[in-house]
Amino acid sequence: MSAYEEQVWKDLNEHWERRNNRRGLPNWASNALGRTGEVAGNAGRRVKDAVPEGVKEPIRRAGGALADAALRPAVAGAVALLDLVNEAALELNDPKTVEKIARKKGLDIDSFTELREQDLKVCDRLLARNTMKWRATGALEGGAMGALAMVPVAGIPAAMTADILVVQVLSTSIASRIAYSYGYDAKDPDEQRFIQRLVHQSFMAQATKAEPLNRTAQAAQALKGRVNWSDKLRTDHKLAAALEKLLQHLSPAGSKVSVKSVAKVVPFVGIVISAGLNSAVLGRVASEAQKYCQTRFLCEKYGLPLPAALTVDQDDAPEDDTP
Repeated sequence: MSAYEEQVWKDLNEHWERRNNRRGLPNWASNALGRTGEVAGNAGRRVKDAVPEGVKEPIRRAGGALADAALRPAVAGAVALLDLVNEAALELNDPKTVEKIARKKGLDIDSFTELREQDLKVCDRLLARNTMKWRATGALEGGAMGALAMVPVAGIPAAMTADILVVQVLSTSIASRIAYSYGYDAKDPDEQRFIQRLVHQSFMAQATKAEPLNRTAQAAQALKGRVNWSDKLRTDHKLAAALEKLLQHLSPAGSKVSVKSVAKVVPFVGIVISAGLNSAVLGRVASEAQKYCQTRFLCEKYGLPLPAALTVDQDDAPEDDTP
């Protein structure tokens, strides 16, 4: 191994040891993969038409029906983002894109599979700042969908449907691009098995934000047009009551926080919830996929055994599918 590869191998072993101690990567899927596999699998198989018109059309209709012009940018932004996802998915799933990048960096290769003959450092350079990039993308996508969830006509159903599909398509595509960058064919069954675990994990993570987003949207609707506070309003919408108390601490002593002031803040809570989670999900997909490919690359190149966290048979995984 080169000095670079030795250091990466050391770091990878430490990473997988930590993973193995708190339930290894293969257990992400467990038997729940079969229960939600249709959603995850369809995202990968339909990557050519990543976000179908059936998802985008209801959002477009919502934009046309909105009476509040201030909310229309949220809908327009969401639709534009979905169109960009389609373009990104096509590029990320095309190995020829990786070959072009490699040639621009001075590598004389005819096929991406030849990357497996290079030093690990060469492949890593093809993915410079990759995790940071996808964290930023996740925040952008999540923020747009969080804003969409606050729109009365489109609301939570349209936002969550689009959001789940977008993140799953991007998860599949990110993992595919990373596999190609280390010389592995993302269409190979072994690679697909790992990729679908990543997609399933993103699905489970996204499901956790549906309830807080729903509560946030309900609070936004309840506050709209209100002038005065009431005990019922505070009891029914604890988020609004909590924001009232928070703003009270930030206001001059003795002043009162108006309903209108809280109503302006509530939509940003939905945006923060969605942006933060999606940033973490896509960042983790990018990081874990790269570590997995780096590990396989070094193991196969130097005849090393896979770390224990990567040798657990999926059939032996427990029912619990908590990440």
